[in-house]
Amino acid sequence: MTRKLKEDLRTPDEIRADVPPEHAAARAPELHVFIESEVLRQLKAEHHPINISVDMILSFADNPYQVLDNEEMDELVQSIKERGILTPLIVMPKQNDAHVFELISGHRRLYAAQKAGLETVPAIVCNVSRDEAAIMVVDSNLHREHILPSEKAKAYKLRLDAMKHQGQRTDLTSAQVEQKLSVEQLAEVANESRAQIQRYIRLNNLIPELQSLVDENRIALTPAVELSYLTEDEQNNLLETIESEDCTPSLSQAQQMRKLSAQGQLDMDAVFQTMTKPKANQKPKVSISMEQLSPFFSPDVTPKAVIEYILKLLDEDRKRKARRRDREER
Repeated sequence: MTRKLKEDLRTPDEIRADVPPEHAAARAPELHVFIESEVLRQLKAEHHPINISVDMILSFADNPYQVLDNEEMDELVQSIKERGILTPLIVMPKQNDAHVFELISGHRRLYAAQKAGLETVPAIVCNVSRDEAAIMVVDSNLHREHILPSEKAKAYKLRLDAMKHQGQRTDLTSAQVEQKLSVEQLAEVANESRAQIQRYIRLNNLIPELQSLVDENRIALTPAVELSYLTEDEQNNLLETIESEDCTPSLSQAQQMRKLSAQGQLDMDAVFQTMTKPKANQKPKVSISMEQLSPFFSPDVTPKAVIEYILKLLDEDRKRKARRRDREER
């Protein structure tokens, strides 16, 4: 971005001050759309879009967002076929290659344009640093209605790292203050609390398979944060147990495993025992009538003997599974 353009561009706070009355009570995503379109308007005032071959545009190397080939993408492809690309992409020249550009904003539009068969797309070229580009990549997508937890985790970390690089401090105290201020600034932009921002960033410490379970809502955010403190081996053991027992950890189970991990006691058996222990808030009673069990027992067997026999079978099954895991680990 040219020096003159940087001077001409207003800050988000200055843009917010000019939000029209009809947008005053808008939801955060709508406000971000307004801000992004205002930034784009200012860019267009200085930079006119040019047509660039789709083959010359690469995705931003650290782009944290996924491009999904779904029904919404089909609608975008059809729209582009009928009306073309109405909002130009924003790109930056690739370092050491004057004929290639990295995409800052418009990953879905570029993919849709390729599916629609377009050979060129309108784009605004900005000469910005990688840190400036990283912030633009994150901010241009914060307004999206559906953002996966893993995407937020990567996006928030990317933006904080970029902000940290821009305001690098050498002494520890100043660095800590700078980090706190960066989180507060990000929280304002993302319309999240500081604590929530930090929770999402912790998800980057999860193995990809557990991140996917969070994205699928099979593991809630708060338990996921607790699990992020486990080692990679411990997380893999947990994943194996989740798959074999078809279960996911509650908050209390996740907290217990984090505690055992800190004590160096979270081996495979500890993971299994923690995950198979009944959850405190999920202890339904199982009622089976003697009539239902009568085909399996003689008439003179007492209810107490039936229960003891069933528990014995279950215990033997548990031991068989444990022996099988032991053999597989050798």
